[in-house]
Amino acid sequence: MKQALTVDDIMIKSVKSIEIPGSRDEVLDLMQKERISAVPVVKEGTLLGIVTRIDLLKHPTEEQIALLMTRDPVTITPDAPISEAARILLMTGLRRLPVVVKNKLVGIVTVADIVGAIGQMDITVPIKIYVKNGIVAVWEETPVSVVSEIIRLSKHDALPVLNNKNELTGIITITDLINMSRIEDSVEKSDMSSGADEDKWTWESMRDTMSLYYGVSRIKLPDIPVKNVMVKEVITAFHKTPVSDCAKKMRRNRIEQVPVITADNKLDGLLLDRDLLAVLVQHEA
Repeated sequence: MKQALTVDDIMIKSVKSIEIPGSRDEVLDLMQKERISAVPVVKEGTLLGIVTRIDLLKHPTEEQIALLMTRDPVTITPDAPISEAARILLMTGLRRLPVVVKNKLVGIVTVADIVGAIGQMDITVPIKIYVKNGIVAVWEETPVSVVSEIIRLSKHDALPVLNNKNELTGIITITDLINMSRIEDSVEKSDMSSGADEDKWTWESMRDTMSLYYGVSRIKLPDIPVKNVMVKEVITAFHKTPVSDCAKKMRRNRIEQVPVITADNKLDGLLLDRDLLAVLVQHEA
């Protein structure tokens, strides 16, 4: 397998970013419109940090980008081989690497970009050896808000959805959750007493009469079962599917995971796009 590609050959050069100070609402709007999973934060072209979709779900009431973003993110240079990018992404668990030259943002390379390159390499090894154990699946009647919490706790980006017969009926991803998220503004009340019961000098009528009202802005998900919003036309594969064929399927359909099924449509595994990066790392080793 010949490997001569560099990060510059496959990276996204027209990067959607946001200037500091910016707002959380702008980030969410950009993610939904552009269907991207992360937004670099810059100041006059210099990379300061990055905000990911999981950051928004983990901190639904935080509005300041400075508090949401990961500062000093892991980066790579354009002349690095894509195997090096694959190694860093596998080692860190990240999904993208900002590409910089002298701290200036010049591009971004993602797991999907590298998987697209793998799809062109004619690797016939079956995906079976790259399918990991430990699938987290949800029942199709599970509320979306609970699914969001399961994704946060399990640190899985996607969950297969099963029916009462344990058949695969759909899949829900963190991207789907971000796309259906809305900003909800509300006013909350905090009661403040001018005196306590043990304070003899306070009049009864004066106690518990002071209230603080403050605005809260949070990310809100619909109160509906996951079957109403899941992707129902699921792209699947078998354990014997060749690596490059599966990589092409992922890239063509812009998906980050492929449920691995049996002949009778029973879930037998889940292949994540980043799991395929091991092909390049093993080759370099």
